[in-house]
Formats: sequence, structure tokens, C-alpha cells
Amino acid sequence: MPTLKINNKEYEVNLKGHETLLEVLRDHLGLTGTKTACEESECGTCTVHINGKAVLSCIKLAADCVDDEILTIEGLAHADQLHPLQQAFLDKGAVQCGFCIPGMIMSAKELLEKNPTPTREEIDYALDGNLCRCAGYLKIIEAVEQAGREMKAAK
Repeated sequence: MPTLKINNKEYEVNLKGHETLLEVLRDHLGLTGTKTACEESECGTCTVHINGKAVLSCIKLAADCVDDEILTIEGLAHADQLHPLQQAFLDKGAVQCGFCIPGMIMSAKELLEKNPTPTREEIDYALDGNLCRCAGYLKIIEAVEQAGREMKAAK
């Protein structure tokens, strides 16, 4: 049976070959932090990291991820310590309905890993594929900026 490494934990999964990573995360493993919305790679709510890169899990076959390191929103916090991005989203009031937030955070994480002090234009570009139906973009951008400063200071 194939094994997926998700959030530093190995899961044996019975794959038929046609399941998306999103389906396996949510329906088979109960990792529901990754959200389902458009299922057509249009909204970004299903963003996870595969080998450190932000990927839309709704269009990625789970069978193609067998040898990969997968990180979901559930894997960001360590014990009771939130990731700086998660904490910044709370501090800045960037969480409204919360539906888009896991995808926003996962997309922003890739950006901040490469560049902890991005310009607003770079943040806009990194989050371009993520839709917020509550239109909370300004607070989201401010949260990414704050998290970047904190991540840089921590290094």
C-alpha cells in the first residue's frame, strides 16, 4: 500500500490512482484544514506545500505524491506554538470567515521562505491565485508583512 508523508507523519493510503491529493487529505485522512471550493485551480483554498513549494491540491494526483514531503496547514504549528504566519493573521484581524485563510497562509509561507521582506507588490503576486470572498486583502497583506518581519528576526 502506498505511503504519503504528510506533516512529518507517514500515512498508508489505499489509492485507486484517480484521487486528488485534496480528496485524500480531507476524505481519507481527515485533514480538513485544507479547504475544498472550486476544485478547478481557480481559488487557492486547497493550497498545500509539496517539497517546499505551494501547490493546488485539487489538481494534484495523490499517487504522484508518494515520494514527496507534504505540508498542510495542520502541520505549521508546533505543539501550542502557532507559526508566525498563523499568529500574524490573528493579530492583524486577517481572519474573517476563515475559509480562504489556510490557502493564503500556505501561499504566503512559500514567499516568506524565499523573501522575508517582500514588497506589497510581491505579496500581491504571491497571493494572486488565492481568492477571499470577504475581501479582506489589506489585512491579509499586513499579516504577511508582519510575519515576514518576525520570521526574519527569528533567524
